[in-house]
Amino acid sequence: MANQLIVPQAMQALNQMKLEAAQELGVQIPADGYYGNVSTRDAGSLGGYITKKLVQMAEQQLSGGMR
Repeated sequence: MANQLIVPQAMQALNQMKLEAAQELGVQIPADGYYGNVSTRDAGSLGGYITKKLVQMAEQQLSGGMR
């Protein structure tokens, strides 16, 4: 079962975040979009990095953007 976005319009921003995370971590993004051949370590690094960034964004938003 694939993950479904609550806000479908966020897809482009999430994809951009994924690309930026991969670039920063040195993880190769598959050109065909299939992540089945990406190592578990690389996939976990991407997911952890994105989660960290999303939490930071939420904290900033909750604190009124002051940071």
